[in-house]
Amino acid sequence: MSGTAQMLSSVDACVERIVARAGSALCVAAPLGLGKPNVLLNALYRRVEADVSLRLDLFTALSLARPQAKSDLERRFVEPFLARHFGADYPDLLYVGAQKAGRLPANIRIHEFYLQSGALLGVESAQRDYASLNYTHVARDLVDCGINVIVQLVAAREEAGRIRYSLACNPDVTADLIDRMRDTGAARPYVVGVVHPDLPFVGNEAEVAADFFDALLFEQANRHTLFALPRAAIDPVEYAIGLHASALVRDGGTLQIGIGALSDAIVHALLLRQRDNATYRAALDAVGAQLGDGTLAARIGGLGGFAAGLYGASEMVMDGFMHLADAGILKRRVYDDYAIERALEDGGIGDTLHAHAADALYACGALGPYIDKSEFARLIRFGLLPEGTQMGFTALQLADGSSLPLDLGSAEARAQWNRVLAGRTLREGRYLRGAFYLGSKAFYAWLRGLEGAAFDGLSMTRVSDINQLYGGRESLDALQRRDARFFNTCMMTTLLGAATSDALADGQVVSGVGGQYNFVAMAHALGGGRSVLLLRATREHAGKAESNLLWNYGHTTIPRHLRDVYVTEYGSADLRGKSDEDCILAMLAIADARFQDGLAAQAKAAGKLRGDFEIPRAWRANTRENLAAALKRGELAAHFPAFPFGSDFDETELRLLPALVRLKALSASRRKMAFFLLKSFISVPRVTDGEALMARLNLHRPATLAERLTRRLVLAALAETNRN
Repeated sequence: MSGTAQMLSSVDACVERIVARAGSALCVAAPLGLGKPNVLLNALYRRVEADVSLRLDLFTALSLARPQAKSDLERRFVEPFLARHFGADYPDLLYVGAQKAGRLPANIRIHEFYLQSGALLGVESAQRDYASLNYTHVARDLVDCGINVIVQLVAAREEAGRIRYSLACNPDVTADLIDRMRDTGAARPYVVGVVHPDLPFVGNEAEVAADFFDALLFEQANRHTLFALPRAAIDPVEYAIGLHASALVRDGGTLQIGIGALSDAIVHALLLRQRDNATYRAALDAVGAQLGDGTLAARIGGLGGFAAGLYGASEMVMDGFMHLADAGILKRRVYDDYAIERALEDGGIGDTLHAHAADALYACGALGPYIDKSEFARLIRFGLLPEGTQMGFTALQLADGSSLPLDLGSAEARAQWNRVLAGRTLREGRYLRGAFYLGSKAFYAWLRGLEGAAFDGLSMTRVSDINQLYGGRESLDALQRRDARFFNTCMMTTLLGAATSDALADGQVVSGVGGQYNFVAMAHALGGGRSVLLLRATREHAGKAESNLLWNYGHTTIPRHLRDVYVTEYGSADLRGKSDEDCILAMLAIADARFQDGLAAQAKAAGKLRGDFEIPRAWRANTRENLAAALKRGELAAHFPAFPFGSDFDETELRLLPALVRLKALSASRRKMAFFLLKSFISVPRVTDGEALMARLNLHRPATLAERLTRRLVLAALAETNRN
């Protein structure tokens, strides 16, 4: 604790206090993602840039930046959308732009342990100063970096004449870092909380006292639009992956998912499983899911609805959890009490206590045998006793004048307790725990609207709790996270089960390890836990298809000895405990048919696959064409729209998008693009409302040859995609 926090109302004054406190060598830590105070960081950047006697080392991750157009056509589409979506007041991080342009001042360095996916490939300063860390090791390793300033966006809520503060979107690392620095004898950093009035407030572990901070900054400039992710489309490949993955989730279990279209596809499939089970099963059948007795889905997952519900334990909290909570799927609550949690797992009690709850709790050691002060406080905390109950020398005195014995050893005493406990609802239950949140505008609105049990059931906490089993509560965490399914994405995998998720063979970092290793390792440590790595079977490169399932690759994120379950659009492969040859066979079965023969030949050449093996005929059906047709059959198509969770694009933009995606794909091949352009002149494209669509791209009055050619290409692509 810092004592009394200074209340500041000027960004510039805050910068001067930081410089005065830290001196000429500023070692600043800022949270990943949404929790960065962009306005303050930009002011600090300008201050150091203008004074060569100062030096700034910023330690952070996931520096969010608005997407940049890569062509004139992209610019025409993207810039008006970004202006509308982010507003005119969103402050882009100055250091991100300087990094990408190669203009970062010599006295400023940016150190990140996780990069915005693909955004900094080829950016030399970002690649050199990247630190490859597990998310759970960040606080530990920052202690040795000499951190002397922490800056963070925080939420505030005024109630009954006092202001409450919350680390809100980012309680992930800050408290752990401060605690570790204290424990090692390091000087306490200067901690600045920048209050954003629109940042959704979260209680429980994220809430901190004002004296957690050395300074709290209130200024109107910080009331800018929050960075919100546009809601993404889901294509047939992603839908198929989501369907296969969803069948591995067990009712009553635990769910971890990340961000992106593959996670959205899992959520959509789980919603379909709950709301329209017949259609869900038909969709699984259409994509060729293996669902019979003895299959992976039968052994570890399920196909029915969610009666017990799921508990969310995920480093990232995002839109998907909102949808699952609203649908009544994310509803299994966990309690930070081992005895109560054990009674819930065994079925002795439920969240609402039954008429014989005292007998059940007594039998499993969750109640009694004697109520002392410590036990009394525990029973009040978890709602087993009503508010207003007082502890006497020989009995508990209830607010209604009745009493309860302190000794529960007799059946008569427990009968009295049964009558009091019957119908009571347990308190302090959590249906979702996370370390940071990031999502759409709709998601932020949902967070702001939470109240009562829905608000109390959400816990944002330290990543050291969520992402691992260490810290003195391993048994409780393992009990709470029963039947856990950890879904993460990777870019590529080998047939032997090693995954590449964060970087390329030449060392260029695409994103970062983040928490992926933690969750894979935890899946192996938890009884009933499974790690599921998701990937598309192929990718397009330079206009050609390439397999994401490889024989070998020059970089590994998850080693083969931690192999577990892989899912592509063609099915699931269970690799846990399997021999190398069995792993190869399982992976070939979910590879694209175009690459199976080549992969099998490589495995045979390495002596890992028997020489007389032949690809089964059924595997030859693993094609994009079959998959695309599968989800268009009969009534299925209506259940798999491009934007199942709504879109931030308007109707005009939604009409343009398929055509622009088509042109982007064509641009990978000059020959294909030239042929497409030639066709557009041979056959004049006709498009309904074409002029309105062209006006959106400012191509309704083309003034140059380039604009006229671009207009012709877009109209041709619109005509083609409308036919499809």
